[in-house]
Amino acid sequence: MERKHTDILIAGGGVAGLTAAAAFGSAGFSVTIVDPTPPVTTADANGSDLRTTAFLQPAQQFLETAGLWARLAPHAAPLQIMRIVDAAADPHVTRDFDAADISDKPFGWNLPNWLLRREMVARLAELPNVDFRPGTGFARMLARTDMAIVTLSDGTQLNARLVIGADGRNSVVRQSNGISVTTTRYGQKAVTFAVTHDAPHNNISTEIHRAGGPFTLVPLPDHDGKPCSAVVWMESGAEAQRLAALPVDGFEAAANARSAWTYGPLTLVTKRSVWPIISQMADQLTAPRTALVAEAAHVMPPIGAQGLNMSLRDLACLLQLAQAQPGDLGSSAVLDTYARKRHADIKLRVAGIDALNRASITGNPMLQDMRAKGIQALYGITPVRRTLMQLGLGAG
Repeated sequence: MERKHTDILIAGGGVAGLTAAAAFGSAGFSVTIVDPTPPVTTADANGSDLRTTAFLQPAQQFLETAGLWARLAPHAAPLQIMRIVDAAADPHVTRDFDAADISDKPFGWNLPNWLLRREMVARLAELPNVDFRPGTGFARMLARTDMAIVTLSDGTQLNARLVIGADGRNSVVRQSNGISVTTTRYGQKAVTFAVTHDAPHNNISTEIHRAGGPFTLVPLPDHDGKPCSAVVWMESGAEAQRLAALPVDGFEAAANARSAWTYGPLTLVTKRSVWPIISQMADQLTAPRTALVAEAAHVMPPIGAQGLNMSLRDLACLLQLAQAQPGDLGSSAVLDTYARKRHADIKLRVAGIDALNRASITGNPMLQDMRAKGIQALYGITPVRRTLMQLGLGAG
């Protein structure tokens, strides 16, 4: 039987994979995207991803090129101020990083992950050159000089000029190409959920540091007429599991205490999910006819909204190279350039977030005091503060 030809085969139907399909499809490439698990696109369904994603300014611009932002904007909560609170210090140290210092736009916009999947799947349905096959996975591939022969989990085969591995931290694409990873485990997990509260969040994302990891409140649109925030609560693995298993009233009491009552009493409005915290880097970003992106290439703790935003920088780089040399899509020259352009940025940001997380975990009073003094010093030097904010957005 004759194999179907496609410009790009994307393995992975998460937020990164769906965005990649929309971006490359919008640019005119023929795309086939597969994932063994169909995306969950409602908040109350089993398996729903209740985490949120904050898209920073460069990511928002990329979503516009993919034809996604017009769908997402009505549901997005702007992030105007990034507030860091060191609650271990006495008195507490609080510093606000205001986007107005560097831009006339917010730092970014926050959206629930399940809603992102819903709108992204709807966008793919508008693109006749994108073939989305939920329920079918990537099985293996054979790279040749001019194409890759990809076998899917249902036994069908197709020819692809480029295979994009966007299939997560346990990437089958990465494994099938024999690419190893370097992993750091912190003994932490994150409890994720959403809450309502009495005080308005005023578009402020608040990261509260104590021993164990940060407790981060990120603005969401109002829920049933009340201010609402998404929460990522990082703790030791055992403590995170204990918290997630508490009855609702006990959990709310613990969350209120940990939040330093930033917005008054918190009321749980979603289920709780628990996610392991690791740092991970693929030892190579490419293989013949293959590019790794997003968590197939790099994983980091959820601090500073860097994770998915760095993933979209992968996609933006790859798309720019593909559009500049469409005839060489998937060639070793293009893939070598992609690896060279992305490696340094990935290494720098993974190392930076690793250092921030280790500083946040510490329960040592001396180190906590150094952390508080460091926050004050960095904030107090205006050029340094502005440079840090620019770096946070992806500049440099």
